[in-house]
Amino acid sequence: MITIQETEIRERGLLGVNRARELGRPILMSEVHKMDTTNPLSFFNAGGDRYFGERFFWKDPASEMVLIGLGISKQIQSDQAADRFFHVEKEWRSFLKDSFIFNQYKVDGVGPLMFGGFSFDPFKEKTELWSKFADSLFHIPKFLLSIVHGETYLTTNIIFTSNDDISLYSKIMEERNQLLLSLRNQINLKTPLINSKVEVFPERWKQTVEGVVKELTKGPLKKVVLARELRLVFTSQVEAEAVLESLYQQQPASYIFAFESHGDCFIGASPERLIKKQGPEVYSTCLAGSISRGKTEEEDQILGQTLLTDQKNLIEHGFVVEMIKEALEQSCEEVILPKKPQLMKMRDIQHLYTPVIGKCGPNTSLLLLVEKLHPTPALGGLPQNLAVEKIREVEVLDRGLFGGPLGWVDYQQNGEFAVAIRSGLIQGKEASLFAGCGVVSDSKSEEEYLETALKFRPMLRALGGK
Repeated sequence: MITIQETEIRERGLLGVNRARELGRPILMSEVHKMDTTNPLSFFNAGGDRYFGERFFWKDPASEMVLIGLGISKQIQSDQAADRFFHVEKEWRSFLKDSFIFNQYKVDGVGPLMFGGFSFDPFKEKTELWSKFADSLFHIPKFLLSIVHGETYLTTNIIFTSNDDISLYSKIMEERNQLLLSLRNQINLKTPLINSKVEVFPERWKQTVEGVVKELTKGPLKKVVLARELRLVFTSQVEAEAVLESLYQQQPASYIFAFESHGDCFIGASPERLIKKQGPEVYSTCLAGSISRGKTEEEDQILGQTLLTDQKNLIEHGFVVEMIKEALEQSCEEVILPKKPQLMKMRDIQHLYTPVIGKCGPNTSLLLLVEKLHPTPALGGLPQNLAVEKIREVEVLDRGLFGGPLGWVDYQQNGEFAVAIRSGLIQGKEASLFAGCGVVSDSKSEEEYLETALKFRPMLRALGGK
């Protein structure tokens, strides 16, 4: 329980009320308290009844940063395709203006932040599948649990309007106390059985791959990433809490995320960082080229060595490295990266991996970097614009947030975005899983089909399938 004196409640309540009335617009008051160690999954679960559809979860691969948001104090959303990164940043900065932030801890990811993402392609015709998510959607939570390097912090965000009085502050404090008390309740989690598993137009997808391969041999396109969908139907409603727990246990070296909107939940375990910003330093990851894991250590090493020397995968990886390097050089004074890729080994799959570090000015915009990097050749293709246009033309799938940038930005303008792959969309008793692969001039449709089947595996297992 967090105890606040009656005089402090009155003082802070009056601060918010008076400023909102004075300026004639909503004002944010944010306060941070340090807490005892709390299980992040328990905190997410505790919000299941009161904040269902208004929760998010984020864990980085090293478990250095875990963020859980409950409730929505403000939503930044837009289906505007042009300048969408700029507009989100402008609204975020405007929202923070004149706010009261009581935070004595100089730690990234603590205090007010927004969490959300951008669709892969806002110009693609939207379908019913992604109707609950805007093309640009970010939540500023009412309550944010941040676990940073093992230390636990709770941020409470309150929005005062000119019509509110100081009782609003007391009401939110009571709501927070009820939430913290509910952490003691244990929830039994079970994933329902899969009733049916439907691959969406698999033969048509293979034909699309073959058609694109023909174009790649004679035109300016070098690579096009094509994705497909696997639709699962369950015996009862799928609980995001149970899927998160499975991902947490099965994919600890991934970005684990869940993002709810109007009852649907986009969830996954991505191995791929897009960009991370800590003050003047930025970090990105080149991830392209993949092969399965071996059943024995010896077989695993042979497969890994095969990947490290495979020309098709090395060329594909090189495209990504060059594009990310060029994008960062536009904003950074220095870009550092190794000459050769290494292996990133996940539970089901191993990838060619090259880490990148950039040194930039302190005022460099994180969302501007996200805009420059999205989509990388690993999710779109090359040349970027032509590849995305080709995907828009031939792909049946509405990708929505799949393959897009998903992550967070705090009030100090630091944050991190992952590429939202190895993911699925939970919708009541059903779920869609998504997977893609890079098609180049010598691609074989059957091999690419099997690669996507391999990439379905992490989410399929987390949902109780094989």
